[in-house]
Amino acid sequence: MLTDKGVHFLAIEGVIGVGKTTLARIIADRWNALCIEENYEENPFLEKFYENREAYAFQTQLFFLLDRHKQLQNSALQSDLFHDLLVSDYTYDKDQIFAAQNLENDSEYAMYEAVAKALNRDMPKPDLVVYLQASVPTLLNRIKSRGRSMEKSIEGNYLKGLQERYDHHFWHYQDAPVLIINTDNIDFVHNESHLQMVLDAIAECPQQTTYFVPEAK
Repeated sequence: MLTDKGVHFLAIEGVIGVGKTTLARIIADRWNALCIEENYEENPFLEKFYENREAYAFQTQLFFLLDRHKQLQNSALQSDLFHDLLVSDYTYDKDQIFAAQNLENDSEYAMYEAVAKALNRDMPKPDLVVYLQASVPTLLNRIKSRGRSMEKSIEGNYLKGLQERYDHHFWHYQDAPVLIINTDNIDFVHNESHLQMVLDAIAECPQQTTYFVPEAK
């Protein structure tokens, strides 16, 4: 188990539609972990952001920043009391990636950075990050399949920009080992053998940045 190898906080990361939440839920169910999911449905600005990104980017990012900060602080305390393993479908750093992508107004970005820096003190850091990758066509197909109405306007160029920022971030990540898993050719939601490959790779608990390309069976 991960906890035997010193992993008590596991974070699943990746671009929109890659399967973060699904994998986090599976891990929580199979490994008896406390699962934290970002509250995207509670963000009152998110739907407006997809309709008009420039007008609502700052409000959207600030809500996510404050909400993720509160979630991780509270859940870290709960995991100490009731669970040996905490799994989340995001890292706290995710917000900075999206802010860099979405906040085009320099004044708003500066204000966001000031708030983020003040909140960053004493935030719990993951012991292992699983970064799920997929190509833009794969991401678009998965986003379409899950059918969230607010996501209909998401374009390939937007995902490509996010993907580049994610790649850069996790190739230079220093807070914990990163397991990068390419998911283009597997379906860990509907194929048990694909899922087991992913779980086995995570259970190996790499001690440095490791790239894993599962072979579909």
